[in-house]
Amino acid sequence: MKKFLIFLAIVALVACKNTPEPTVVEEAPQEAMDPNYDPEANLERLGITLNSPSAPVANYVNVVRTGNLLFLAGKGPTKADGELITGKVGGDLSIEQGYEAARITGINQLAVLKAELGNLNKVKRVVKVLGMVNAVPEFGNHPEVVNGFSDLMVEVFGDRGKHARAAVGMGSLPRNIAVEIEMIVEVEAE
Repeated sequence: MKKFLIFLAIVALVACKNTPEPTVVEEAPQEAMDPNYDPEANLERLGITLNSPSAPVANYVNVVRTGNLLFLAGKGPTKADGELITGKVGGDLSIEQGYEAARITGINQLAVLKAELGNLNKVKRVVKVLGMVNAVPEFGNHPEVVNGFSDLMVEVFGDRGKHARAAVGMGSLPRNIAVEIEMIVEVEAE
């Protein structure tokens, strides 16, 4: 037994000597500020005017902030005149009409961001987008529809608008809207 304990002590000593020093991971340098980053100017250049965001239609809020992340509730394609774009893509609507509906939904989400932040220049990154397409069962081009939203985010925010994304088909959406899209956005610290 004594020999066994001596053996364990030697093994422990050798193991301690062979343990590498802890690696110090340096923090990544802060992203260089792009002097040309100006989403507000991009909106103006694109001829987009943001209206006040629509009120939630049930018991929820348009946006929840936790730390530096904003979680935006799903919005749909409500035109400036209040009319909804409705119907199933692949049946009632073409891919191009679905794309336009997704773009209008993007404008509506930008209105939510602007109302929350006061200035879109505070957006550090569009992180994640979930695009839901009201589609006929045999439709399979959901990504092409949700590109209407994604393309707008890149037009407004540049590389900071590129995001992770899911584009999925739904059997129905509230009020028969063509698309519903939610997003997660990283913003400057308060």
